[in-house]
Amino acid sequence: MVYEALDFYDIESECTEEEIMVRDMVRDWVDEEVIPNIEAACREGRFPEEWGKALGEMGVLGMTIDEKYGCAGMSYVAYGLVCQELERGDSGLRSFASVQGSLAMFPISAFGSEEQKMHYLPKMASGEWIGCFGLTEPDYGSNPGDMITKASDQGDHYLLNGAKMWITNGTVADVAVVWAKLDGVIRGFIVEKNDPGFSAPEMTGKHSLKASVTSELVFQDCKIPKDRMLPSVKGLKGPFSCLNNARFGISWGAIGSAQACFHSAKEYALSRIQFDHPIASYQLVQNKLSWMLREITKGQLLALNLGRKKDAGTWIPEQISLAKMNNVDMALEIARMARDIHGANGILDEYPIMRHMANLESVKTYEGTHDIHNLIIGRWITGIQSFTRTL
Repeated sequence: MVYEALDFYDIESECTEEEIMVRDMVRDWVDEEVIPNIEAACREGRFPEEWGKALGEMGVLGMTIDEKYGCAGMSYVAYGLVCQELERGDSGLRSFASVQGSLAMFPISAFGSEEQKMHYLPKMASGEWIGCFGLTEPDYGSNPGDMITKASDQGDHYLLNGAKMWITNGTVADVAVVWAKLDGVIRGFIVEKNDPGFSAPEMTGKHSLKASVTSELVFQDCKIPKDRMLPSVKGLKGPFSCLNNARFGISWGAIGSAQACFHSAKEYALSRIQFDHPIASYQLVQNKLSWMLREITKGQLLALNLGRKKDAGTWIPEQISLAKMNNVDMALEIARMARDIHGANGILDEYPIMRHMANLESVKTYEGTHDIHNLIIGRWITGIQSFTRTL
């Protein structure tokens, strides 16, 4: 069935020609290359290597970074539209692009030396080098400030010791931006795949994000040259700024998952005959489809407004938390409702519903859980920090 995007409030009219052009390019590629092959990739538990290279060829890796470094230098709204189309294909595909651009390339562009930028960014923008981001640890997810991965100054180099977990792209990455404590202060380090003492075993057995590489990062006296520490950032400001960019992309990506489920549900309801009529003719089904339209439209308006604020530099982190939390929550509920409309057929991989639903269960808890984003907003409302309690 030919995909028709839902745009009830004519969001497209608010976008520039350049933004629409890059969206359509990625939309066509997803339709032609991803959707026909994504279910097989999920069954095999692999992320097709050629997809990463194609994203580089399209210029959408690190696409908001300056053209000086081989990037596209496009708007955040354009990046959001790309994330929407990629996640319409699969959350794992959007995760690849998000980690590469927002979590690996962005900190190098924002906090790296000129030499680091010129060395790494062009190859990462082209897809020749894959990046990953090491923050979460086995015992520290929502509380990264207590990380135990440490760096020690050995005079002419640093030694990293510790472990990171739930790292997208880790096993296949050429470059890892890793956060560790140096003399008790969180600093960023660029680790390369062949550095001695570094390994990245893949995590298996996932029921979610199956077409995505998820890994551990292990550092055992991992030797890092002195010129691979990011020079201009200290503390949690560094990783949190990366996460805000990634969360922004998720707020758009989730709309893509919701669009895929809505489109499938609408087409199925129009073609499925029960009691001599298509089920789309019944009030309960129309009520579900109307609710989906309402929530997708609200999510689109939220994401577009946030994108314009990002481009203008007027955003605040709490606005990103709201958009990420709301749009993922919305998309997950739409996936469940779409599964209901599909009935028993909804569990088959002939339809995208269960794959999106399972993926969104992960998207809801990574880059800040639903509850953590609620607490971020609660702190903004009340001025009271509630993440930790003294018992």
